[in-house]
Amino acid sequence: MAATERVPTLSRPWGAPTLLLLLACSSGSFAAERVIALSPHLAELACAAGGCERLVGVVAWSDYPERVKQLPQVGDAYAVNVEQIVGLQPDLVLAWEGGTPRESIERLRGLKLRVETLSIRGLDDVGGGLRQVGRWLGTPGSAEMAAERYGARLSRLRARHRGLPELRVFYQIEAHPPYSVNRDSPISQAIELCGGRNVFADLPTLAAPVNRETVLARDPQVIIYTRQDDVAAIRAYWSEGPGVAATRAGALYEIDGNLLDRATPRLLDGVEQLCGALTDARAKYPATAPLSRPSRAPAREPQRKENPKGG
Repeated sequence: MAATERVPTLSRPWGAPTLLLLLACSSGSFAAERVIALSPHLAELACAAGGCERLVGVVAWSDYPERVKQLPQVGDAYAVNVEQIVGLQPDLVLAWEGGTPRESIERLRGLKLRVETLSIRGLDDVGGGLRQVGRWLGTPGSAEMAAERYGARLSRLRARHRGLPELRVFYQIEAHPPYSVNRDSPISQAIELCGGRNVFADLPTLAAPVNRETVLARDPQVIIYTRQDDVAAIRAYWSEGPGVAATRAGALYEIDGNLLDRATPRLLDGVEQLCGALTDARAKYPATAPLSRPSRAPAREPQRKENPKGG
């Protein structure tokens, strides 16, 4: 990393205290040199923000960019090897707010490690996440450029898909039981951007199980699932028993969950796939067909479910 991105150009010698003060003021905190990311999306954000070479450890399912596959794995999104983390001597641990167990965060902080948490709740938050990671890693210039590119692309996608006829969409995770996501998920926001309506936007938690009766009552016109799930099980689920509008029209689509599930700049690649699926689905329904349905049967009592491969 070029020194000019971390330290202002100096016109005269400075004492160590003054130099440290400049570092703190320019990046919000001392720039990290050895970083561990406790979620796949955090490792990807660190790289997108210009700090990939600073990563010294990641968790399972971290697979992008290619470089992170070679790094030591210190556990997964929900359970970490504290001794291994300490052994890697990080000066910053990036944790997933709402995903990394609170007890793991507190234990690492109890060992005097610097742990910073990051939460990205929506499509518009990715740019801010890039900027924050850039401040922690001392790469604000690279992070700002990445954030601006992301924001510009997001704006173009919104403009392209604005005003399209609405389709009822079921985003299905697994099959026994199926899960879905509520309106607080970036996935739900992606559905809306593409001109869809998430039929389970009203779930009381971010992700929760839903029963077949409720799915039938909400009669989705499009079913989206990911190739990282058990595709055969999902297909079998819909080959048994009564169907919905989507199964009758053949509007079931498989997308890359590693794109849509991870709150990184590549999230927009997943949005492109999702919008393509909905564009194809619209051709399966007459233009005059009603595209809304008021039915709101109660969902089964949910239990929170996170995706350890995403974040």
